[in-house]
Amino acid sequence: MEIAIIAHDGKKAEMVQFLNEHKAIFHQKNITLVSTGTTGKKVKKAGFEVLRMLSGPLGGDAQIAARVAEGKCNMVIFFRDPLEKHPHEPDVLMLMRLCDVHDVPLATNLASAELFVKAI
Repeated sequence: MEIAIIAHDGKKAEMVQFLNEHKAIFHQKNITLVSTGTTGKKVKKAGFEVLRMLSGPLGGDAQIAARVAEGKCNMVIFFRDPLEKHPHEPDVLMLMRLCDVHDVPLATNLASAELFVKAI
């Protein structure tokens, strides 16, 4: 199972904390984490194996969206910061749209991510 993890700058610490709280699940051999660049750097530093794409503003969100469209990515956990402006918002919207089109579960906050982890 491939799970994409993405976090806007104000949510990166929250993502690392979430992963640490569910270490037993995310360290399973049948789970592959894929991430945008900067989030992946912080997640790797916390001790998780992760396949890093480009940074979100440089195309990382679009790369993950492509993985969703290709059927490679099975779930997306995206801790968005809805109170900040993001120059790559069109890529974010594309990713969300492709998750809907390809019926890929998308968690955009901690509460929904917790539900997804319980389902794994």
